[in-house]
Amino acid sequence: MTAQIISGKEIAQTIREEVRAAVAQLRESRGVTPGLATILVGDDPGSVSYVTGKNRACVELGMNSYQHHLPADVTEDNLLTLVRRLNDDERVHGILVQLPLPRHLDEKKVIFAIDPDKDVDGLHPVSVGRLALGDAVFTPCTPAGIHEMLIRTGTPTVGAEVVVVGRSNLVGKPIAVILAQKSPHADATVTVCHTRTRDLAAHTRRAEILIVAAGRPKAVTADMIRPGATVIDVGVNRIGTTASGKARLVGDVDYEPALAVAGKITPVPGGVGPMTITMLMKNTLAAAERRAAGRR
Repeated sequence: MTAQIISGKEIAQTIREEVRAAVAQLRESRGVTPGLATILVGDDPGSVSYVTGKNRACVELGMNSYQHHLPADVTEDNLLTLVRRLNDDERVHGILVQLPLPRHLDEKKVIFAIDPDKDVDGLHPVSVGRLALGDAVFTPCTPAGIHEMLIRTGTPTVGAEVVVVGRSNLVGKPIAVILAQKSPHADATVTVCHTRTRDLAAHTRRAEILIVAAGRPKAVTADMIRPGATVIDVGVNRIGTTASGKARLVGDVDYEPALAVAGKITPVPGGVGPMTITMLMKNTLAAAERRAAGRR
């Protein structure tokens, strides 16, 4: 058996076409163009690359992009002042602060300062609370992308055994909450595993849907996967070098051996990654639509 490859790139492109059409419709019907403000502090290469990709996606989909690049030594007061100014800017429907921030800045304080109606990253306590209550407005982008991948590949979730490896606030916890909700595209039985889990393989072998966000290259091997399971690999790890001298990207799943066991699997790169920015665009559109309709 060779697993079906779940192409996040293809699914993301389909969703982007849907978003592009909805953006044009909103502009035509209400005179509103969704606007995303990004805040980048410092010059970390990874963060610069991510923010560049987000701004490029805005332009491609017909949205407005407002970029704010601050020096690494910016004071917390100045950063918070910028966030509050963007909260009050009617052109801005979504605010994204690129994480991680330099160590002298309090990430919680900065995220908490964002207007929940503009929290398109889904990290504000109001967003997290609404997600837990089954009344989400903005779902964190990577978990939202994973959920879309399951839906659009026709992967059954109702009553399914789901195992999530990783309990981060960005991925593990929210995807567990999403899939445990009472919903036609959820209703799963979810187990969350982490660094203190005893006999991890005993849990992962039960999973009909295995979501791995461990943050460690090849942490899940083929013998830990239930035959025919759907495997979603969230990991992006840079190891070794290619012939060109660049670092090689691998996931948290030992991909090649897993192909012979899984029923469906996401590659790295080209799997979950393309979905994250796409869901950010979808959240920004939703924020603009809500504002245009006078909803909060």
